Amino acid sequence: MLEMTREEFEELVAEALDRIPPELTRLMDNVAVFVEDEPPADDPELLGLYEGTPLTERGEWYAGVLPDRITVYRGPTLRMCESREDVVTETEITVVHEIAHHFGIDDARLHALGYG
Repeated sequence: MLEMTREEFEELVAEALDRIPPELTRLMDNVAVFVEDEPPADDPELLGLYEGTPLTERGEWYAGVLPDRITVYRGPTLRMCESREDVVTETEITVVHEIAHHFGIDDARLHALGYG
């Protein structure tokens, strides 16, 4: 398995977020991004997870709720990658994938766009 500290991985996630175009990040609303070492035990290969209500599903009722949560998992990403460059690429894909869920884009469309 490729070695990378949590701090290094968190920096890669931050850099991936910085590469999201500002016109999109300005539209993100009530969402927080986290890094965790491992995903839930029932899905050990999960690279990222979006939990919340996509922007496309929010209505007048959406007020006073906790932020949506995007989590990027370090362990499975490092296990599947062979080089630091692979980790950079995979982290960026995962971040974009989970942000897309925040915007209401489903997995089928993301796979078609190459963000599977």
